[in-house]
Amino acid sequence: MPKMKNKSAVKKRFSFTGTGKVRANQSGKRHGMIKRTNRQIRDQRGTTILNESDAQIVRHFLPYGR
Repeated sequence: MPKMKNKSAVKKRFSFTGTGKVRANQSGKRHGMIKRTNRQIRDQRGTTILNESDAQIVRHFLPYGR
């Protein structure tokens, strides 16, 4: 049986924590910052942990957990 391939786009955008949760970049930070409140911009720094239902989709595309 051949090896399953990881989805290249997913491996660039997501990573895993030590406990196996899926870490992702915050959304809504690309453009239009003038509309966002300062608090919203501040809260969207760094990364976030995905909801478990969304994390299952990401794990499907990364069968070997890269």
